Amino acid sequence: MEWISDSRILIVGLGLIGGSYARALKRLGYHVTAIDTRKEAIDYALENHIINDGFTEVDEAIVSSADAVIFGLYPKVLLDWIDRYQSYLKPGTMLTDVTGVKGCVVYDVQAALRDDVEFIGSHPMAGREVYGVENSDDSIFRGANFIITPTEKNTAKAIRWIGSLGRILGFSRISVLSPEEHDEMIGYLSQLTHCIAVALMTCSDNEHLVDYTGDSFRDLTRIANINDLMWSELFMLNRESLLKYMDIFLDEFAALRDMIRDGRVDELREKMRLSTKRRAYFNKK
Repeated sequence: MEWISDSRILIVGLGLIGGSYARALKRLGYHVTAIDTRKEAIDYALENHIINDGFTEVDEAIVSSADAVIFGLYPKVLLDWIDRYQSYLKPGTMLTDVTGVKGCVVYDVQAALRDDVEFIGSHPMAGREVYGVENSDDSIFRGANFIITPTEKNTAKAIRWIGSLGRILGFSRISVLSPEEHDEMIGYLSQLTHCIAVALMTCSDNEHLVDYTGDSFRDLTRIANINDLMWSELFMLNRESLLKYMDIFLDEFAALRDMIRDGRVDELREKMRLSTKRRAYFNKK
């Protein structure tokens, strides 16, 4: 299956990312159908012309008409969906996801899947601190990173196919990592940062601090407005990598604390210079 204009795309799970995919793909001329258990999500997407068709229940006719399926589901729900409904997929259907962990998802989905359809994992490194199709916006993809996580079960055709999806959605950099490499990276870049933001917000219950804060605190804690159901599942599924980086962070934080406590200004400044140097790698060009 190629990304041609008459391709029919099914999006299962119409949240922020699924809704943003739908906006982009429909704008590009694809026929986009969505399934979501929230009737409000489907109604909103139809009223705002984000999708062509929408349903709250899975039906064989809906699934079998799709050339490609994009899953915007939590990992455990995705595995359950494959188990219950994969018989509805027509031969040759291409499948992908937007899930934030891969090692515990990709291999299990591929092991459970029929041989005449193909699942290739992918992860759009884009998002916001808000949720739902009501907040969807495909501009979040422009300039963002897109990660493909193939395994030995994936064909070269599937890797090209998912790479082309990243390109038409507007991602600026498309990378290929193994599921294990992805989860190691995401434990540091995404999950650890969310843990830090949560811990910072729970350090004080002083509601009046909002009257005095500046942009630095707002920027640092933006992601503390967190979907507890989704992120707790992601943390647990990737706990080995996450705990590793939490321990490293605790050691680094303790070292900073000791420098300040002991008045070791030269060491403190050297640590800050290292921080500044490494942060420069992440400045968007």
